[in-house]
Amino acid sequence: MPTRIRMVPAHEVVRRTFPRPPPEEKDLVAIAVGRAVDSTLAEYGHAYRLGRRPTVTAMRAHARGVLDEALAEAAVDLPSEERDRRVGQVAAVLNAYRKSPILGLSRPKSHVMVIDGVVGVYAQPDFWDGHARFFEMKSYRAVPPPPDVALQIRLFQLAFPKFEAVLVCFNRHVDPVETVVATIPPPTVEEGRDALERAYAIGQEFGVEKVLEYVEGPRVHYTRTPGPG
Repeated sequence: MPTRIRMVPAHEVVRRTFPRPPPEEKDLVAIAVGRAVDSTLAEYGHAYRLGRRPTVTAMRAHARGVLDEALAEAAVDLPSEERDRRVGQVAAVLNAYRKSPILGLSRPKSHVMVIDGVVGVYAQPDFWDGHARFFEMKSYRAVPPPPDVALQIRLFQLAFPKFEAVLVCFNRHVDPVETVVATIPPPTVEEGRDALERAYAIGQEFGVEKVLEYVEGPRVHYTRTPGPG
């Protein structure tokens, strides 16, 4: 008989645990720039793994296209000089990425954390080396991790229990871009239990029902009591 389970992504657990107020225009711009950063690094990383080295001009054009699309979707109009400045921020982050330990790494497939056999959490960090470490990337300084980032990483740690967690920050808000690489210690029993409880409650309320046997990805099973593991 198929096993019914309510599935929720890790970012939904974080978003509902730490809800944000409706975004102002400056927030929409920051989101658009973040989207351009993610896309540009992914594009360059994919080309790098194939042995290609895109030019700075090509990557700036890619960043501008993504930024313009994101701003249009958000109905935000920026002066051309401000768009140029934001594209410059993306290019500066790309330059820092090219000197970082995550250059060329791929994104892992989602792992599934199953809690009490009834709630599942999709967890997919930004990068991994495939055998020992996963990496979460931020284009702002997030060290020490604020509460939302800390919860996000704990969920990833629970879903990738044999991997070391590394937070890589490219702070685009300073010139030159500041790069910070920090290894995040494993969660304590209390921290792990809290993350499981939050994920379970949010999954129960907002998760989408799936058949566990059809859910793809490596699985790790937890019970909420007496603790994770």
